[in-house]
Amino acid sequence: MSERNLDFDTIIDRRNTFCLKYDFAVERGKAKPGEDTSDLIPLWIADMDFKTSSYIQDALVKVMSTGVYGYSETKEDYFKAVQNFYRTHHQLEIEDASWMIKTPGVMMMLCLAMNAFTQKGDGILIQSPVYMHFSESILAGNRRVISNDLVYGDDGKFHIDFDDFEKKIVTEKPKLFFLCSPHNPVSRVWTREELERMTSICLKHHVKIVSDEIHGDFVFSGKHIPTASLSKEVADATITVTSPTKTFNLAGLQIAHTFISNESMRKAILKELDAIGYSQVTLPGIVAAYTAYTQGDTWLKGMLQYVKANIDFTDRFIKENLPGVKLIPMEASYLALLDFRGTGKTSEEIDDIILHKARLWLNSGSLFGKNGQGFERVNLACPRATLAEALSRIQRAFYG
Repeated sequence: MSERNLDFDTIIDRRNTFCLKYDFAVERGKAKPGEDTSDLIPLWIADMDFKTSSYIQDALVKVMSTGVYGYSETKEDYFKAVQNFYRTHHQLEIEDASWMIKTPGVMMMLCLAMNAFTQKGDGILIQSPVYMHFSESILAGNRRVISNDLVYGDDGKFHIDFDDFEKKIVTEKPKLFFLCSPHNPVSRVWTREELERMTSICLKHHVKIVSDEIHGDFVFSGKHIPTASLSKEVADATITVTSPTKTFNLAGLQIAHTFISNESMRKAILKELDAIGYSQVTLPGIVAAYTAYTQGDTWLKGMLQYVKANIDFTDRFIKENLPGVKLIPMEASYLALLDFRGTGKTSEEIDDIILHKARLWLNSGSLFGKNGQGFERVNLACPRATLAEALSRIQRAFYG
């Protein structure tokens, strides 16, 4: 048997399938009740419009055909599959199965860490503009958001202000640092030097690190370096959160993996997990993840090649047809950040034109922090024809 799902050009109709990306425009405030949204192209939430690997698809069909969907758990072969994938792809050594904790998603682990290592009123450090649920969860947990704002450089990339990074830690005294690596939405793959500088400051001031590395398999420039791989000292202060859901388009199956080598930190997280009454992940999630890590490489390679071609297509289109718009260099992920500030429009005007004139559902950059205003995040993991139509709509909406 060979991989069948390597056709990424075919448009799959996802409407009326309980699909958050397509079916909830009214609930998400992008349409009025009763409004026709059939012309709206949703390129916002981070899932792909591609079929996952046929090996995963077949494995799910096989296990679901039993008609019995009871409590499920993993054995040593599952851990070995995860261990081998991260060793092979990222040179990250997960030495013992006890280091791995399974949860439904990445954000659940960030919240568990928040509960385990901070109290109400404590600060948690982030780097805006960053994935909006970081700050939302911190605020919902009655903690303080401390932002080491990333700086938009002359090279068109976002960079770390290291002086501000340490100053915020010294003055605001955060207990945790939520690191996004690679970074969503600015698409940075942090270099070894950048990671070493950040982690050394954290170690110096006793700040624990929660490293969200869910986009680590989507690297197009540079190399993803797992934070915990820097040194034993860094690993002892780091909670590494990963998932196959972005990589293999499995978000609806709710499966994530966290690696914690520090035993006391791990016990603190497990205590919080027990406190919310959570135990096993889902049967489909287990089957999909195991199959992805053991048989998904051909599909992964094909998908990455297609997404890279979409990135190149987007870059050419913008340079040739969208004066005043810039694509932030995409070192990682399939989530492009477009800078519309050169159009002379306000952030609110840009959002309005995108939704009501171009009829696109994107993520406004303002969702990721104040320094994201004037930007729009666009999901490029879609068929080329869909992407071409979306970019053409932007051209017509802004330039006639």
